[in-house]
Amino acid sequence: MRSMRMKNGIGLVVMAGLACASGAEKNVKEAERLEQCGQVLEEILNIPDNLPGDLLDRAECVIVFPSVKKLAFGVGASYGRGAIVCRSGAHFTGAWGTPAMFALEGANIGFQLGGEATDFVLLVMNPKGAESVLKSKVKLGGDASAAAGPKGRTAAADTDIVMKAEILTYSRSRGLFAGVSLEGSTLRQDNGANEKLFGRKLTAQEIVRGGRAGTPASGQKLVSVLRRKSPRNLSDKKSLQ
Repeated sequence: MRSMRMKNGIGLVVMAGLACASGAEKNVKEAERLEQCGQVLEEILNIPDNLPGDLLDRAECVIVFPSVKKLAFGVGASYGRGAIVCRSGAHFTGAWGTPAMFALEGANIGFQLGGEATDFVLLVMNPKGAESVLKSKVKLGGDASAAAGPKGRTAAADTDIVMKAEILTYSRSRGLFAGVSLEGSTLRQDNGANEKLFGRKLTAQEIVRGGRAGTPASGQKLVSVLRRKSPRNLSDKKSLQ
């Protein structure tokens, strides 16, 4: 009887250990994805013909989806996973803050993908777009106006398409970086990923705007790249009120 109790006890310990290992593995996956966001953004910002600096300087938030693969897509289940990070402060005039995990869904994503992994970068260009994206699931081109973003150092930030769009969208595939249309796709907070990463249930709004969590080590690169490349919000002050 004693031997049986010992065996049962050992079994419970082993099961608990496996459960902890499984949870840790999931956390590692989320942390790795967040690290990839920082790496992808740094690489894109170092491309000579990259995201226009004046547009990044006027963006309230940046969303990065690294290594989205065509093989991961199925009918009605197309999605990419990444992170959103916004400038802090009531009017988005502070330093870049804590990132939250985000998801991109929709059949239109699949049409943008070739045979290799594709990275997507989205610039949220005004407070209305930022608050909308953080509070609820939004459809690009419907709930939030979106457009393929211009690129290159000479791209004008005052063009009609830029002025009207709440979100500008870009992709990088096979070394080629360009503006891309993602209209019809949807953006939403990745609640499950955020819970795994931060260890408790938090909304993207609470993480990004509410100061309810600090930046994890895996998100430091993403935040530091943005703080280095775009330390101040240079949007028209009236647009931030």
